[in-house]
Amino acid sequence: MTNPLFYAKIILFGEYGMIEDSQGLVVPYSFYKGTLKFSDLSSEFELNSNRHLQKYSDFLTALDLSDDFKLDIDSFKNDISNGLFFDSNIPQGYGVGSSGALVAAIFEKYSISKLNPDNISKDNLKKLKAVFGEMESYFHGKSSGMDPLICYMNLPILIENKENLDRVSIPDGEEGKGAIFLIDSGITGETGPMIQIFFEKMKTEGFRKTLKEEFIRYNNACIEAFLKKDMNPFFRNLKKLSHWAYEHFRPMIPESIFNIWKKGLDSNAYYLKLCGSGGGGYILGFTKDYEKAEKMLDGFQKEVIYRF
Repeated sequence: MTNPLFYAKIILFGEYGMIEDSQGLVVPYSFYKGTLKFSDLSSEFELNSNRHLQKYSDFLTALDLSDDFKLDIDSFKNDISNGLFFDSNIPQGYGVGSSGALVAAIFEKYSISKLNPDNISKDNLKKLKAVFGEMESYFHGKSSGMDPLICYMNLPILIENKENLDRVSIPDGEEGKGAIFLIDSGITGETGPMIQIFFEKMKTEGFRKTLKEEFIRYNNACIEAFLKKDMNPFFRNLKKLSHWAYEHFRPMIPESIFNIWKKGLDSNAYYLKLCGSGGGGYILGFTKDYEKAEKMLDGFQKEVIYRF
């Protein structure tokens, strides 16, 4: 029996803001995926993955998960000794959930009480997110559990606030002129140092005030308009959000992206925002006219993820 595939995820809105109780909108991205497999570990990739799983299984052994979410660690370790590895094309350090997909795959295969993602209650979603946060803390030091949850559920999730989250439908994509797309910054980012910078900034009252009064307001307005497919207020707030990030998230914006970020704001041809914690990896782009934006962003590798 083949193991299920777990897709990457993209935080459309809410990066950093979710730490301070903003809304968040996170969607699966099926272009990148991973699955647990067995092999003779003849390739270096497979062997490295197997070794990482060995170390990770030691970490999971020491985790004290609640009874409803316990893992069969003995089976996991046994499978590792028989050549288990994580076959994944999800790029690491790109803000699309490489560790989230791995955590989701392990939980799905080795959880003792099986859950059905289709009918998990809202309360259990919250508990599962906390469990995933503990499991993923191995990779980032601190994790909200959101990435593995999205990868596990394989559905768009709306984070209403720190306490509440729920499944949500996003408007069906259609072949229009507009697009949401990814830009490859050309360097990998590390989540830990970026989050450190954010918490340093949070120590200043001015930054805390503007985050709460401006960033979170624009962010939540973007989510509301996007889910209603109300594109005029969506782009109006998106411009404000992009401008705010350009002013206040400078250290998180890769150097290669500075000029094109500003070019988008000046021309109104497209707007950019961070995809995840920033520092490298992907940057998200939004435009009403993808053909025009594509020409202006010549030389950058781009991937369209949604049309409208």
